[in-house]
Amino acid sequence: MKLLYQMNKQLIHRRIVLVLIDIMMVCIASIAPLWFRFAIESEMIPKIYLNAAWNTIVVNIIVTLIVFYIFRLYHSLWAFAGTAEAQNIVAACSLCAVLNFCTFQIMRLPIPRSYYFIYAMVLTVITTAVRFSYRILRGIKHKQKNKKNEIKVMVIGAGEAANTVIKEIVNSNYSTMTIKCIIDDNAMKWGRFIQGIKIVGGRNKIVEYAAFYGVDEIIIAIPSASRATMKELVEICQETNCKLRTLPGIYQLVNGEVNVSKLRDVDVEDLLGRDPIKVDLDSIMNYVRDKVVLVTGGGGSIGSELCRQIAGHNPKQLIIVDIYENNAYDIQQELKYKHPYLDLVVLIASVRNTNRMNSIMEEYHPDIVYHAAAHKHVPLMEESPNEAIKNNVFGTWKTAQAAVQNGVKKFVMISTDKAVNPTNIMGASKRICEMIIQTYNRHYDTEFVAVRFGNVLGSNGSVIPLFKRQILEGGPVTVTHPDIIRYFMTIPEAVSLVLQAGVYAKGGEIFVLDMGEPVRILDLAKNLIRLSGYKVDEDIKIEFTGLRPGEKLYEELLMNEEGLTDTENKLIHIGKPIVFDETKFFVQLNELKKEVEKECSDVRPLIKEIVPTYVPRKKSM
Repeated sequence: MKLLYQMNKQLIHRRIVLVLIDIMMVCIASIAPLWFRFAIESEMIPKIYLNAAWNTIVVNIIVTLIVFYIFRLYHSLWAFAGTAEAQNIVAACSLCAVLNFCTFQIMRLPIPRSYYFIYAMVLTVITTAVRFSYRILRGIKHKQKNKKNEIKVMVIGAGEAANTVIKEIVNSNYSTMTIKCIIDDNAMKWGRFIQGIKIVGGRNKIVEYAAFYGVDEIIIAIPSASRATMKELVEICQETNCKLRTLPGIYQLVNGEVNVSKLRDVDVEDLLGRDPIKVDLDSIMNYVRDKVVLVTGGGGSIGSELCRQIAGHNPKQLIIVDIYENNAYDIQQELKYKHPYLDLVVLIASVRNTNRMNSIMEEYHPDIVYHAAAHKHVPLMEESPNEAIKNNVFGTWKTAQAAVQNGVKKFVMISTDKAVNPTNIMGASKRICEMIIQTYNRHYDTEFVAVRFGNVLGSNGSVIPLFKRQILEGGPVTVTHPDIIRYFMTIPEAVSLVLQAGVYAKGGEIFVLDMGEPVRILDLAKNLIRLSGYKVDEDIKIEFTGLRPGEKLYEELLMNEEGLTDTENKLIHIGKPIVFDETKFFVQLNELKKEVEKECSDVRPLIKEIVPTYVPRKKSM
């Protein structure tokens, strides 16, 4: 209450000062036109005109104060004045000049015809100078403070978004940044200024001017930039060893949400060099609407995103099955909050439990099953191959069997590019799962499909969180091999593909995403170090640890004999099913089941018989 009283008292004092200044301004504006008209030449103002001006001055003061009040010239925060306030000043002063003319006409006082025009000009100029002096003085004060700011900044982009960010940084009392220069590829803008900051050139000048000004941080203020453009800019900026930040999407600019607080560190996703995969959301929505959908592994990275997107497409019921209660609880609470009217069922169960999976499907009768439950961590599965087979292969078999017994219409299994020419247990187990799916599709009414994609950014076990943690701890960042490459996609992209696969599915397909160019993991590590504001091998070192058990230098998306056909989405392809002896396959599968249940010491030779393309990597010494 005391603070509010002090603020109101301060505001009243400021308004009183402004009123007194305005009274003085009216006095000056009333005499100045006569001075300009006569005194400059003859140094003598005729008394008749001088008396007329003084006789109207009281009326002018009262009228001016009223007009200024109506036009809110006593209410604005002049430290932040802009074009709106300037327009109000011009309008108010013009109206005062008109009323001044009326006063002279009503009182029938003689005055030169030029008086009214000069009166309006003088009043406008003085009022503008007084009001905007708040902003000018504040700007000077802020520039003095900015000289002490330690963070020297380069801004890339000279559009509306850049102007908004620059304006906020320049005017903020709390900013620790000093903007040194602006970069823009539009040659028409070179040499011009935004908020007093010079546009020095195009992207080819980034490295030169970053060094010239000793820039510490670069802000990429182009919200509408494509991923390809962003990748190019980031690659150039990396040569400067400056920390990089960028603005979010263009929709936030349209909504007026762009400001310094919206700046974010450049994400590794910005370096993929392609725009996000687009899918036909309407077809997906129609596909799952009013359907009972079951997601196994619904608490995992892929499974939980599946649940999020399905929940937003109005299913009749969503059933989440997961063995890990904490993950299941997290996604349950999230969906209950975001979709309070969703018919949501969350069950703790293992796909390895035949009776449990049968009872779940018998009770809920799902129309669609998305099978995301699996052990996916390659090195861990190399150490525990029997568990990988039990969970991935026989968990899939039991879930598929429960699906056909209970009339599931579509069964979509999440696979991996590691299933192609596998060198590890995880990839081989997923290849066997694909064979199970293809076999079941040929013999049952349920439509079985698999969706194969590469590494997912931000997923549990992804290399990105590991690198970030290592950088946070001061390094070193560990990379297995300097030449190792991987395909990457985002979790929403992967899930969108899985959902659209269900729409395209006719049964037996292996859907594959065109994920663009593969990314070297070493480059990824270097990029993350630079984007975090550190220098590679100076601040943060990179160490090579050797390929891990089961790991290979690159992943294929398709086996050579599978071939490739297109779908309506040019980035989604279908691999032709491979022909194999189904009878022999199930005999081998039952033998494999017996061996892993007996905790066989080395199950790899048997897996090699089932998957001829499986070539186990020997452990590095």
